[in-house]
Amino acid sequence: MKFGSVLVANRGEIALRVMRTARRMGLRTIAVYSDADREAPHVRAADDAARIGPAPPRESYLAIAALIDAAKRTGADAVHPGYGFLAESADFAQAVLDAGLVWIGPSPAAIRAMGDKGEAKRIASKAGVPVLPEYRTHGKIDFPVMVKAAAGGGGRGMRLVRSAAELPAALASARSEAEHAFGDGRLVLEPAIEEARHVEVQVFADRHGSVVHLGERDCSVQRRHQKLIEESPSPAVDAALREKLTSAALALARAVGYEGAGTVEFLLGQGREFWFMEMNTRLQVEHTVTEMVTGLDLVEWQLRVAAGEPLPLAQDAIGCSGHAIEARLCAEDPAGDFLPQSGRVLRWRAASEARTEHALESGAEVPAWYDSLIAKVICHGGTRDEARERLARALDATVALGLPTNKAFLAGVLRDPVFAAGKATTAFLASRRPAHRDPEAADLAIAAALLAQAAGRGEWNCWSNNPAREMRFRFGREVALRPEDLRLRSPRDEVTDYVIAGDTVHFARGGSSFSLRNSLYDPPERKGVAAGDGRLAAPMSGRVVAVHARAGERIDAGQALVVLEAMKMEHGLALQVPVTVKAVHVATGAQVAPGQLLAEFEPAA
Repeated sequence: MKFGSVLVANRGEIALRVMRTARRMGLRTIAVYSDADREAPHVRAADDAARIGPAPPRESYLAIAALIDAAKRTGADAVHPGYGFLAESADFAQAVLDAGLVWIGPSPAAIRAMGDKGEAKRIASKAGVPVLPEYRTHGKIDFPVMVKAAAGGGGRGMRLVRSAAELPAALASARSEAEHAFGDGRLVLEPAIEEARHVEVQVFADRHGSVVHLGERDCSVQRRHQKLIEESPSPAVDAALREKLTSAALALARAVGYEGAGTVEFLLGQGREFWFMEMNTRLQVEHTVTEMVTGLDLVEWQLRVAAGEPLPLAQDAIGCSGHAIEARLCAEDPAGDFLPQSGRVLRWRAASEARTEHALESGAEVPAWYDSLIAKVICHGGTRDEARERLARALDATVALGLPTNKAFLAGVLRDPVFAAGKATTAFLASRRPAHRDPEAADLAIAAALLAQAAGRGEWNCWSNNPAREMRFRFGREVALRPEDLRLRSPRDEVTDYVIAGDTVHFARGGSSFSLRNSLYDPPERKGVAAGDGRLAAPMSGRVVAVHARAGERIDAGQALVVLEAMKMEHGLALQVPVTVKAVHVATGAQVAPGQLLAEFEPAA
């Protein structure tokens, strides 16, 4: 190898993923950390580590000068950006090269060319790759249209707009989100292709002129234009279409003089026509499914290409076997419009029958500064149905207690007949969401019994020695429990896993996870904050990026009063009825906690 040590300019499971391969190849691994991550798993796993800054942590991982200094202080030979953060920053790539270090990624010129969606489409069109036309805001626009951030990706800065009346607000919110996510508020407008498939091709190139593809992935199951489930191969692509898609992807890679790992993303229409969307100049989150069908280690390929070696295999030696599917386990509330959640994972256990990429452990904190993705669960099978069923079972067996996740929701998607038939499009989740299972009477009884059994003093002991007495609980509705209920059936026999924190019991049952708090003795002020009592509260931790309400102002139904940025996405907080604002309690730039009062209002006259 041309280098003996690698600094991974990332955190969490991304850093752990890169380090695993680097260590297997005999390379010294170096982690970086903000103060909040000083004891994080990726820091403990590395051979060496360097502090790059204090809180707020996210900005530390975006500080180019601090990262270069960390590489110099630790004697790093090369820098791997991971995926996310600065992975697609041409300025970071150039700074690494200017420091005399090896950059594990494409050239700064290729990153810059593909990082601008408008420029990328012009290069693709010149290379003969089909592209969608762009709209100029001062010209005629046929709705619906898609508003996209010109820089970056990951669904940030994207808005589907169905009418001219919606366009100004969509432009403003997309520009704001893009500026906060990428430092670049430029936007691109293009026709919206609804009921499309999102299909992407993994490409690899070396500096000796070889360019290959490693098949395609289907990433159509999305919420907020962000991927939730990815698979390879795509159930919508046959051999003839695969040849066209991969040829287009290779043509673009050659046109930009590409080197390393990249992903060329396409929209696939109902008539099997396709259009180039963008090229991600980095390893993707979903690279794992490609690894599982090809049997290759894509991080190893990255490291070898960066060291100047030729690609390990020629195109005719690359084969695919079976089917692989990945589900993104996120700290979010599917029943609450997928709002991201932060907090502590009180109990964590990965499923034994799946490949799980994560940096979790029981007691780990999920902070509000990063993406809501906390783990990736991946399964391979000889057929698509085998992989799908195996992954659904693995999600059922995964234990993540303490805060809401989309675990059961993902398993429901995998079992949905439309997804099972391979027919899911990018509109799938908007039109057909799997049912959410609310706690049943048996769940409430188990929660009550677990709380009762865990108690060890005072009123509880007196109650357990008095057969005639009932103990009451409230988990949304009241539950009565008698001592003999505990003797008739042990709730532990039915619960996969549970943990009790104060008056809340978190447990897994039947593939679902519940967090039920006994609110029977709550004083009135602890009963929660609802829209009906004239108070708008923060549903999550986040930063206030906009306040659209002033005292005395009338706000129409559906109009956001406050906009929060949480886990790198913006969320407008609106009400379903018109109101008059009585008071606003936050300002732009403020950090807020879940349940914090943001504004007070009363029904509009």
